[in-house]
Amino acid sequence: MNKKIAILIPCYNEELTVKKVVSDFKKEVPNASIYVYDNNSSDNTYIYAKEAGAIVKKEKRQGKGNVVRSMFRDIDADIYILVDGDDTYPANEVHKLISEVNNGYDMVIGDRLSNGTYAAENKRGFHNLGNNLVKYLINSFFKTKYNDIMTGYRGFSKRFVKTIPIMSEGFQIETELSIKSLVYRYSIFELPIVYKDRPEGSFSKLNTVNDGIKVLITLFDMYKEYRPLYFFSAISVVFSLVSILIGYGVIKEFVLYHYISKIPSAVLAASIFVISTISMTLGLILDYQKNIDLKNHEKYINNWIYIEGKRDEE
Repeated sequence: MNKKIAILIPCYNEELTVKKVVSDFKKEVPNASIYVYDNNSSDNTYIYAKEAGAIVKKEKRQGKGNVVRSMFRDIDADIYILVDGDDTYPANEVHKLISEVNNGYDMVIGDRLSNGTYAAENKRGFHNLGNNLVKYLINSFFKTKYNDIMTGYRGFSKRFVKTIPIMSEGFQIETELSIKSLVYRYSIFELPIVYKDRPEGSFSKLNTVNDGIKVLITLFDMYKEYRPLYFFSAISVVFSLVSILIGYGVIKEFVLYHYISKIPSAVLAASIFVISTISMTLGLILDYQKNIDLKNHEKYINNWIYIEGKRDEE
């Protein structure tokens, strides 16, 4: 296989593990280009990655999402492997990811949860809870069956990397990749992999509460953006029910006596029902716009494929 492979390793203060991670991947995939993007580390991550033989660059904008976006824009390859620099994902699993991308999948997810190794190795109970919560919400909102949403071990096709729009700045990146791959109908494959906990002395940069809240906000924001009819319909139903509850007495009085004495209740009920109608209308308009955006993105992908095909012919 003559395809160009790029190993992408975003790092922030991973001096304890980065050299081993780079060395392990060099051993497993000697023909791959290994990139380490240092995200304002205050330790020797940059130096150790360079000593290990990686192509090292610096990303000044803080956050994993910013790093991944720069990697996707800067690096040219046929197959991309994204992996954390904390030595929690064994390098020998990379051949499985490469094989499935080579088989035609746009995103291959290194699933840590199906074989139970994450639950056994991970010592942070709230991380398990957060993973399961986000997985449940995404599967419910987007009618899918993801096993692992938050994994940092993924393989990508060139088409995916060069056409997926990334907006996240921080640890929301995995949630965004998982949702947008569904929305834009990329081909996805989940592959069970082995997971091991960080070595002693290495610490996670993920803040369970703060970053968890950001992930949930991102999830609901993307649900509003890509499922606007469902989102605003739910709001409309809630306001309709409130309007009915408030207006029931008014309607009953009018039916019985052809007279309304509860003027404030009538005005409030009518106003809330107007809000309900506006919400439903907004959902319909945004859903129409969403469908147009999806069609435009599909055209963009097709144009990109055509241009890449012409380039290969030359």
